[in-house]
Amino acid sequence: MSQTTKERIIEVGADLVHRNGFNNTGLKDILQAAGIPKGSFYFYFTNKETFGLEMIDYYRQGFRSQAEPILTDASLSPLNKLRTIFDQYKSSLENHGFARGCPIGNLASEMSDLSEPFRQKLDEVMTGLTALYQGLLDEAIAAHELPQSIDTYSTAVFMVESWHGAIIRMKVAKNAEPLTICYDMIFNKILR
Repeated sequence: MSQTTKERIIEVGADLVHRNGFNNTGLKDILQAAGIPKGSFYFYFTNKETFGLEMIDYYRQGFRSQAEPILTDASLSPLNKLRTIFDQYKSSLENHGFARGCPIGNLASEMSDLSEPFRQKLDEVMTGLTALYQGLLDEAIAAHELPQSIDTYSTAVFMVESWHGAIIRMKVAKNAEPLTICYDMIFNKILR
């Protein structure tokens, strides 16, 4: 078995879980979509939970890969980097027809009360996202884009939590209004 097989299992499984949820995605569904025998799955993963934990890392890396060009773009100010990350995320949600939502947020809602390892891993990812936003907010203060009085930690936490709430509402409304309102509150009220 090659590393490519493991990556394929995670990639295909992550897409199915993003569409259907972790508990609604059976191992048989993942194997069939990946075109691999059952033994291949157990060669790489002890069980479905182990697969799920590695899948969270796959989602985290996917976000990081999308954000990296923005974070390293010297032509963007720190505040514009934040705006661009949110713009890109909003476009992705629109491109999926306001369905699916955030894979990390979905798993947090579904699995945090059911699996302590899932809860811990999801908390780690959300804490990392908060730290990323806080770092950009600190840079924005240093660049005189924001007043010194802004509590960057609390603001970063609010950004992560309010955006996830807007995504949940977007899935129900099936339109961009919740995202637009949240974006406006963050960038045109709180961070102006």
